[in-house]
Amino acid sequence: MAKPDDRSDNVEKLQEMLQNTEESIRESRDYLAAHAGEISAEEKANIEEKNQRREESIEGFRSEIKDEASQS
Repeated sequence: MAKPDDRSDNVEKLQEMLQNTEESIRESRDYLAAHAGEISAEEKANIEEKNQRREESIEGFRSEIKDEASQS
C-alpha cells in the first residue's frame, strides 16, 4: 500500500534547502576572496557559474514556498 502524500512540512524543508544554498554561495564567495590569486581562471569561472545556478535554485525555492504556503 502506498504511503499517503504528507506535505505538511514542505515549507519547512524548502526553507532549510534555501538557507543551505545561500550558505553555500557565501562560502564559495569567501573562498574566491581568500584564494583569488591561487586559483585558475577556469576554476573561478566554474565557481561563479555554480553560484549562478544556486541563485536560480533559490528563486525556485522561494516560488515553491509561496505556492506551498498558499495551499496550507
